[in-house]
This record gives sequence, structure tokens and C-alpha cells, in this order.
Amino acid sequence: SPHTLQVAYTPDDYQPILQISSAAYVLCAAPDFPANNAAELIAELKKNPGKYTYGNDGVGGTMQLAGERIFKALGVKVRPVPFGGAGETAKNFLGGHITFYGGSVPPIMPHIKAGKAKALLLTSAADNAALPTASGLKALGIPQEETVLWRAIIAPKGLPPAIIKTLEEAFRQGASQQRFKDFLRDQGEEAVIASSADVSRLIKAEYTALGEVAKEIGLKK
Repeated sequence: SPHTLQVAYTPDDYQPILQISSAAYVLCAAPDFPANNAAELIAELKKNPGKYTYGNDGVGGTMQLAGERIFKALGVKVRPVPFGGAGETAKNFLGGHITFYGGSVPPIMPHIKAGKAKALLLTSAADNAALPTASGLKALGIPQEETVLWRAIIAPKGLPPAIIKTLEEAFRQGASQQRFKDFLRDQGEEAVIASSADVSRLIKAEYTALGEVAKEIGLKK
């Protein structure tokens, strides 16, 4: 957000406590779209630059930045259409107003299971067992362009170390429970426990990479 919005904070104003999960964003097409996997999707996009549209979570939102990051690396052009969130994107996709759903997995998963959408492309490097028809970026030769939805506990900077330790231990214990892992799996997410230092590195790396994407596609505050 600090790259594109007039906000009163930067990533340095926060103290990560613990990452608890990770999940790819997904690009889904209608059942009759002329592609059944990621390779066929990219081939179709290359044949028709600018013909197709993809919904996303708003101008400068993570899905748009993740999508443009991938499309640029693959040399394809897809027109972004911003919405107020994944739920609104899914509604417009199912209504036929856009070609592709672009967003997190949970809102579209029921429709994938019902055969109303087919998952083709993931924004993660790896595949997702919950979405067997979709491919991660490693299969397309660009794993370095990964952008994922990660969930973490983050607190205001300046908390006493003892409190940070207590919070980390509590959330680590909760995130280690099988019930929690099963819940995530049903939502198309994966339990990923990462330390405060690891989350800090992740935030800095993503902030830099997505800032470059925002600049490349002309987004300004």
C-alpha cells in the first residue's frame, strides 16, 4: 500500500511475530475456455494479446501486481479489471463479465468443485494439491516471479521482547495443531510456520519486488 496509497505507515512500523500459512492466488477460466492447463493458457494469451480480461482485488492490489509480474515475464498481455475484493471478482467472473477470476482460492473453490470454473495458473512457484489442474510458476520456468498470499501475526513495532516471545509461542502452538492444518487444507492453503526474522525478510523482499512492478505498470500514489 505505501507504494500506491497515501498511507501514514511503512513496513518498518511493524514487528512480525509469526507466519502461519501460505497460499497462491489463482487464475481461473470458464469451463469452455480453450485451455485446460497453464501451458495452453499462455499459448492462447500469446495468440491474442489484450483480448482477455482478468478480475483482481483493486488497482495496485496484490493480485494485480502478482498477475502483471507473471504476464511481463511471460510476454503476454491481459487487461486488468479492478473490483472491491475476491468476492466481487468471483461474482463478475461467474456472470461472464470478465474472462478470468484472479484472486485467493477460498472464494472460488466452491465453484471449482461445482464445475463452474477451472483453475489454470497459480502465482506460487509450486503446485497446489487442492488444485490439480493448475500449474505453479516452476512449471512455466519462472519460479522467481512467485507472489503468494501469506498470513502472519504482526504487531506494532516496539513491543517488549518478552511479549513478542509469548505471542510467538502461543501462535506457534496453535498453528501446529492438526485441526488448524486440516482447516487450511480445505481452504486451499498450506500451514507454513516461519519465524519473525523470516517474515521480516519476506516482507522486505516482496515490498521491493512489487514496488518495481507498480512502477513498471505506471501506478502512482
